Amino acid sequence: MNENKTNINWYPGHMAKAKRLIAEKLPMIDVVLEVLDARMPYSSKIKDLDSIIKDKPRILVFTKKDLCDEKETKKWIQKYEQEGYATLLLDLTKQTDYAKLILNKVEQVLKKQNEKRLEKGMSKRRTRLLVVGIPNVGKSTFINRLVGKKAVNVGNKPGVTKSLDWIRIHEDLELLDTPGILWPKLEEETVAYNLATFSAIKEEVLPLDKVSVYILDTLSKYYPHILETRYGITEFDMEDVEPAFLIIGKRRGCLIKGGEVDYDRVIELIINDVKTGLIKGITFDRL
Repeated sequence: MNENKTNINWYPGHMAKAKRLIAEKLPMIDVVLEVLDARMPYSSKIKDLDSIIKDKPRILVFTKKDLCDEKETKKWIQKYEQEGYATLLLDLTKQTDYAKLILNKVEQVLKKQNEKRLEKGMSKRRTRLLVVGIPNVGKSTFINRLVGKKAVNVGNKPGVTKSLDWIRIHEDLELLDTPGILWPKLEEETVAYNLATFSAIKEEVLPLDKVSVYILDTLSKYYPHILETRYGITEFDMEDVEPAFLIIGKRRGCLIKGGEVDYDRVIELIINDVKTGLIKGITFDRL
């Protein structure tokens, strides 16, 4: 894990408001569902969430199974399970009974609490879930799959959800949706670039040329076969990126008048290839 420090501030006002509202609603919550992007299981985890939700039971829901490197992602899942988290790895492009999946996992997590309620002669009550996650990890899509219809807005840019809303998903389950949350400062350089790569922070936060170079460099380290098949590049040097950009530009038709390569279009193409899921089977966080 790259521990280089950076100081990137990106903290819209609605995020601070969301944290305050979560703290207010917390006494009503039984289980917290934290949604993570399976391509960045570390970078997409909310760093200060423990201080907000205290000792509430938590389930880590990994989305975008269809886009991740499952072998690498499962290493993180195993790590988190060893730390005591319940986990689910989901492919939200498939049709399945997501409400049943969550209900079964929630019952596992709350088994001891529910047994104590029964021992005291208390009847079973509807479980209330809090759904949290950083922007653009698939949280809204996940909720829509749970409900079985379009319950919340879905977008491919951060900041779509702006309020807290209760949603009934099952006779035994209802959930509280929240806006995407990030921490005030992104201090780890690798985390910042992963968030930018997978569109969790707005594009203007980091220079797009540096994000595109980071993507190519990470692919060259972990997925050279993708680099070669997608872009025709067998080697990549971060200190001299022009040869790679020239190859990509000519291969993918990013040209201007006279046949010269349009570097801005190359940068946009690389970022969009990841953003739109054209590049699959990648996980950028590594143990």
